[in-house]
Amino acid sequence: MGDTALVLGGGGLTGIGWEIGVLHGLARAGVDLTTAGLVVGTSAGSVVGAQLTSGLLTPEELYERQLVPPDGETAAHMGAMIMARFAWGVVRSRDAKSYGMRMGRMALAARTPREAERRAVIAQRLVSHEWPARRLVVTAVDAVTGEFRAFGAGDGVPLVDAVSASCAVPGVWPPVTIGGRRWIDGGVRSAANADLASGYARVVVLAPVTVGGGPVPAARAQAARLAAEGSRVVLITPDRAARDAFGRNVLDPERRAPAARAGLAQAAAHAEDVARVWS
Repeated sequence: MGDTALVLGGGGLTGIGWEIGVLHGLARAGVDLTTAGLVVGTSAGSVVGAQLTSGLLTPEELYERQLVPPDGETAAHMGAMIMARFAWGVVRSRDAKSYGMRMGRMALAARTPREAERRAVIAQRLVSHEWPARRLVVTAVDAVTGEFRAFGAGDGVPLVDAVSASCAVPGVWPPVTIGGRRWIDGGVRSAANADLASGYARVVVLAPVTVGGGPVPAARAQAARLAAEGSRVVLITPDRAARDAFGRNVLDPERRAPAARAGLAQAAAHAEDVARVWS
């Protein structure tokens, strides 16, 4: 069994802010999760994971970046029609792969910004465009086959492309081309993909999105499975104040700073439990 794993789930721009706020708050309380032997990043979590493992900025410095005006970020919205198609896909899909194919078809047919434009936004978010020395895996789903993939440093895929693919919300952002295939958000398979930390003795999961259903497992269910396998697990999800800070649109860049502050404030309530597992 491996040692420590940090799982960073999806949740839009507010998820990025909240996760970084929590990480900064835990570090300020003496619990440094940058030492994780494995970091799993999905969607928003892929951005945070890439930033955190770069080694170029501390959690405090990453937090301060969340508080500056979000220049270069464009507000988007997952409207009622897109949310309805997500829900209908869950009901109609027999497993994660078939659900991924349904969401992939929606993503490929949607009118979105150009892929290159979106890639430039992701590139601006990252503090390094090189895969880190520390083990980072970034999740995505093939838009055609529904196949799940966890990209890593040894796959020959540029980090910016992997993160762009992991953040490609179907119907909102364009699928990302890697190796002649089109890839969409890793959150289509699971908002956290915490099962990738299977075999690690100590696991901390930050999950801005807690819901699941049908073929899409919830973060809580995945954390429980890890615990049943023998891992010591702490799952942190947004409290009421954090959910209020997120507002109704997790893709609104103006909500990023309030979400970060809420994450920082919430961290104190979890520091003791995380310290007990991590150390």
